[in-house]
Amino acid sequence: MGVAIKLPLFGRRPEEKRKRKPGKRPVKKQEASAQAKRKPRQAPAKGATRKQQAQADKSPANFAWLNRLLIIVGIGVVSAVGLQAWIFLAAIPVERISVTGELANTRTTAVQDMVQPALVGGFLGTDLAEVRGQLEALPWIYEANVRRVWPNALEIHVVEQLPIARWGDGGFLNHQGEVFRPSDSEAWGSLPQLRGPEGAAGELMHTYQRLVDILTPLRLSVTQLVVDERGQVEAVLSGGQSLMIGGGEFRERMQRFSRLYRAELVSRMDEVQRVDLRYRKGVAVAYREPVAPEPPTDNEKA
Repeated sequence: MGVAIKLPLFGRRPEEKRKRKPGKRPVKKQEASAQAKRKPRQAPAKGATRKQQAQADKSPANFAWLNRLLIIVGIGVVSAVGLQAWIFLAAIPVERISVTGELANTRTTAVQDMVQPALVGGFLGTDLAEVRGQLEALPWIYEANVRRVWPNALEIHVVEQLPIARWGDGGFLNHQGEVFRPSDSEAWGSLPQLRGPEGAAGELMHTYQRLVDILTPLRLSVTQLVVDERGQVEAVLSGGQSLMIGGGEFRERMQRFSRLYRAELVSRMDEVQRVDLRYRKGVAVAYREPVAPEPPTDNEKA
């Protein structure tokens, strides 16, 4: 019968002693020891570090105030030069005014004389918006563009009013339905006459343009267009015939007239006195009374 004897192992640590305790990292110990070894070699001497740090703190402060001073001086110089240049340019007078555009009712000299009071401020001091406003206040000028031309000129481009119809007594309507009242209107006396209450000019001009678009293919033209306080529209053609259009369904009523004109009235238009289009589905036509032949005179009887 044998006996088992466990002999101790010399030179080897027991298994439980080789286990590491939680939270401890031998690597840190190695890194700490390595840093401890490197630190004395990287860190300079304490006395040299303080001197270098003091020099580093002083150098930027000295250059900072110098840079600020140079910037302030530079801004001052640039501002002074700019101010002197502005004063010099503002003192240059406008010596030439050129006027362009198709001028049929406005004289160039009248435009130049109009803007002279606004030029007292010199080339740069002239208020271009003020000049444009003064020019557009003239009756025959619809639009004006003004610009400076270096070194001492002013260029003005003018667009005159285009009268489409007469409005009321002495007034005219342009293509936008805007009323203008020139002093000289005799040359435009053959234009159609439009009449209506105050504030109705724009809408009546629109109605007139639609009427012209419909009547032109029929070779008819309008000499007068009137709208009353109730909005009832009546047109008078060049042959003296009256078209009572009314206040609504403008397009439908004029299309009805076009069909009637082509079918029945084109050969008898001289006999027509009035066409009433205000009915919902029909048209009433009134003819002129036939002119009775004059009796023969005594000489003709003899």
